Order: sequence, then C-alpha cells, then structure tokens
Amino acid sequence: MKTICLVGGKLQGFEAAYLSKKAGMKVVVIDKNPQALIKNYADEFHCFNVINEPEKLLEISKSVDAVLPVNENLECIEFLSSIKEKFSCPVLFDFEAYWISRDKKKSKEYFASIGVPTPQEKPSEPPYFVKPPCESSSVGARIIYDEEELGELEPGMLIEEYVEGEVVSLEVIGDGTHFAVVKETLIHIEETYDCHMVTPLPPDPSFREISYSLAANLSLKGIMDVEAISSSRGLKVIEIDARFPSQTPTVVYYSSGINLIELLFRAFTEGVEEIKTLPEDRYCIYEHLMLAENGSLVPVGEQVLSLGNDYGKYYEEPGIEIFLCKGDNPVFTLVFWGKDREEAEIKKDKGLSVLRDRFRAAM
Repeated sequence: MKTICLVGGKLQGFEAAYLSKKAGMKVVVIDKNPQALIKNYADEFHCFNVINEPEKLLEISKSVDAVLPVNENLECIEFLSSIKEKFSCPVLFDFEAYWISRDKKKSKEYFASIGVPTPQEKPSEPPYFVKPPCESSSVGARIIYDEEELGELEPGMLIEEYVEGEVVSLEVIGDGTHFAVVKETLIHIEETYDCHMVTPLPPDPSFREISYSLAANLSLKGIMDVEAISSSRGLKVIEIDARFPSQTPTVVYYSSGINLIELLFRAFTEGVEEIKTLPEDRYCIYEHLMLAENGSLVPVGEQVLSLGNDYGKYYEEPGIEIFLCKGDNPVFTLVFWGKDREEAEIKKDKGLSVLRDRFRAAM
C-alpha cells in the first residue's frame, strides 16, 4: 500500500485524500490548525507548522511515498520549495509553474506570449470583470457595470472585459516532457462567482489543444487546471492553477475512469503518456447543498465549506456518495454517477430522498 502525505487539511486536501483512498492509498495529513477540516477523514493526522518544525516534515517524508502540498499559503509553498531537495520522497508539485499561475498578471503575459486567447485587459467600456491579482478562483471577483466604480477598486486589481458564457475546466498532468490532457468539466457558478456544481462535458479539441500548449510551454511536471469561458466568440482562457484542484477531480474520476492522484504519482515515477481515448465515458453530478433554517437544501459555493470544522462521509450506496461538512451552516457534498446523464439524475433523486427522509426522522 502506498502512502501519500498531504500538507494542508482543507478543500484541496479533501479532494486529494478522497482520490488517494479510491486508489487504495493511506493518507497522512499535516496542518497547523488542530481543527483542520479533514483531520478525521485522514488515516493519520499531524498538527504542526511545517515552517517552524521542518525536521518533523522531513522525518515523515522518510516513511511515505510522496508529499503533495494542498494549500495556497504562499509562505508555506515558498518554504516547501526552499527545502524540496531535502525530502526523502517525491514532492508532487511544480513550483515554477505555480509561481506563474498564482499571479494572474504573469499568467496573462504568459498567455499572450504563446497566443492563447484570453479576455481583453482594461477594456474601453463596461461591463468589466475585476479580480485580485493573486487570489484563488472566485475570491474577490465581481462584475462592474458602472465606470465610477473603477475608481473605488483596490490597487492592483485586474480589470478585464466581461465575457459571457459557460465556465469550463480541464486538467493536465505532465512529467516535464509528456502531457496528459484529461477530461473537460462544466463549472456551475452561483451568485458570488463560486462553484456549487460540476458536471462532465464532451471532448473539445480546441480546449484540449490550448491546454496541452499551456502545459508544454511550461515543461509542466505536476498538475495544472485550465479554466476558460466558452463564449459566442470562442474560448477565452481566464486562468491556470498549477496545484491540485478541488471538485473537478472527482467528476473526472467518475466520468472518465481516471484518478488524477494515480496519474500524478506516475508523472514523478514512470512518466505519463498523452491520452488518446479516455477509459470510460460516463456521467457524474457533483454539488454542494447547504441545509437552511427552514429545512430546505440550497446550492452554495465551495468556499462555504472552508468555514466548517469536520468533513466526512454521511451516506453511501452504488452510484451515490454524500459527505457532510459540519459547522454553523451544515453543507452536504453530493456525488452521483451512472452510465449516462439519465442514470445519474435517477441516482440524484434517490440521494435527495435519502436526505429528506433523514431530516424528517431527526425532527
């Protein structure tokens, strides 16, 4: 049995832990927060600050098969980069690609340098889409319709044209020379521009070619997530993230049969091959629903889960998995899958019925 050590115990950590367990791996989690979200989901939990006690981390690396950073704490990532040569096992992370991907202005320059289509920067008229230069995904992002609001923006905010369309995502895993473009997914966005649901999409040759180019020109050794807007004017890439994502990997797993953790392991051992045909073509629905005060379930973005204090399995049967994130506002993560969309929708109806029955029984 392989053992993976995750440095970070929140949403990315949960995704990586979940897929590691699907691959039959033991999961060790390190987090400085004693109430880390996935402390009880891990097989082994260590509470300490890796920056203050690096010797503990390096000692753990002697007894595991790989270390995977799954946090977006810049100080932590910089520190791990500074000691990466001291680990006794592979660190499944491309630090150089991460420095580019976390800085949205550097990313835009990179896109332009290789001719990747992206929303126009500093357009002449509204609506504008504004976002912080270095925050993750939806954090701080919003649409501005009024010219006067531009003067009220925080310094350094990235100002782009607002491109209307669906948000699509695609993961690429590289070994530095070869790059495996995996499975397209649709990101369902709620009112705060955060993702509340993910579903699979059919292959998009243009998106796959763009994603391959983005990885190849970085000589990616690790994983990268590419997000774009599928608009009436074609694809517009909005960002890349060279770190293990949350939400989409589970949909990739159930719709394509590919486990991104297993593929990432191979990138640092025997290498990866370009994917010509996906092993499976199935359907998956992944969504977050919060239990409201009136007992109803309402869609919420994943950032709400980061406020929780415990995340673990709640219910399971073939084609259905439900997880509960405990906290002031309980949130359920529901995963349904089947041979096609119709079967996945039937599983969804069954899963929601299970929740309603349990709520009634608890009243």
